[in-house]
Amino acid sequence: MLPQFRCKAQVFCLIKDIQPIIVNLSLTFVSPRLLFFFFEICGGKQTTSRCVTAAHRYGVTKTGGKHLLTDCAKCIFGRLEGVELPSLGAKDVLVKVLAAPINPSDINMIQGTYAILPDLPAVGGNEGVAQVVEVGSQVKSLKTGDWVIPKDAGLGTWRTQAVLPEEDVISVPNDIPLVSAATLGVNPCTAFRMLSDFEDLKPGDSVIQNAANSGVGQAVIQIAAARGINTINVIRDRPEFTELSDKLKAIGASHVIKEEALRKHEIKELFKTCPKPKLALNGVGGKSATELLRHLQIGGSMVTYGGMSKQPVTVPVSALIFKDVKVRGFWVTQWKRDHSHDGRAFRAMLDELCSLIKQGKLTAPACTEVGLQQYHAALDTAMQPFISTKQVLVM
Repeated sequence: MLPQFRCKAQVFCLIKDIQPIIVNLSLTFVSPRLLFFFFEICGGKQTTSRCVTAAHRYGVTKTGGKHLLTDCAKCIFGRLEGVELPSLGAKDVLVKVLAAPINPSDINMIQGTYAILPDLPAVGGNEGVAQVVEVGSQVKSLKTGDWVIPKDAGLGTWRTQAVLPEEDVISVPNDIPLVSAATLGVNPCTAFRMLSDFEDLKPGDSVIQNAANSGVGQAVIQIAAARGINTINVIRDRPEFTELSDKLKAIGASHVIKEEALRKHEIKELFKTCPKPKLALNGVGGKSATELLRHLQIGGSMVTYGGMSKQPVTVPVSALIFKDVKVRGFWVTQWKRDHSHDGRAFRAMLDELCSLIKQGKLTAPACTEVGLQQYHAALDTAMQPFISTKQVLVM
């Protein structure tokens, strides 16, 4: 018998480590932060001593009215239950989810550390592709058989079916590879916007980036190559460095170097044949970001979109004064929201990305397709460091 956390009429079973809830074949999560909510409205009075003991064991405590979370990274609370789909409204669409990836932001959202958090319990997954099964009487932009992806984060894609407002999804071609469609809305869009919005890049210009093997990094390489832009791609040293370097060059990388090379003479040799970059893309933070800054052209921009090292970005005063570098941030979710009033920019971006996919110039990162019933293994793998493939739930 698993311990239970009770709050008014709701009962949530505590499942060890990373086991989520399946709600009518949807993965729904109750994170440890929800226990804070339980304690807040119940004062802990409706939880048994056994439950409190279990909560303490998983890092949730209540001391002097303050809620402390000591170690939540691998604690997810859930249970198996079933719900019915709502009725189809006039402006709704019934969709069958085909595939949905597990991204780091999905894990962060479950852990309660992401910038936006849904009301809990909530269906996990911010990205994926679905097929329209039925449309409401007033739906204009979609028809049965269309493939659609979410317009915004928080839609909840780890499920088999959903009834959604027409305005929450946007169509994509149904003749592109399934995993390309499922992984289109986050990483390729992030790469596209960063290459388009911060510097006026022309063929022959250069971009430098860390985290070059990430989903964003691989999309940057391919989109830049299609535009005739050089990429200097920085990755951490590893036993299979040569193999990974060859892989990145095969998809269009101009140069692949180790982190350590940024501080050595070989980077100076590289710049004898390749212009210094106008743009630096930082997905790591810490010392890696500082090193990228050092190699920017005068007046260049560094754009931070991630912080995998969990270290702050340090900007040397000399870079600001003598090189006039610009330090910016980018979050594709905010870009989508800023442009939600006029969908033309989003539509144009998706059309260009899908055109590259059809031409074979933009491929999805290496993916492992996992059946929804095997979500335990997929989540466990997605949480591991140095993973080389993206986990994609196939419904």
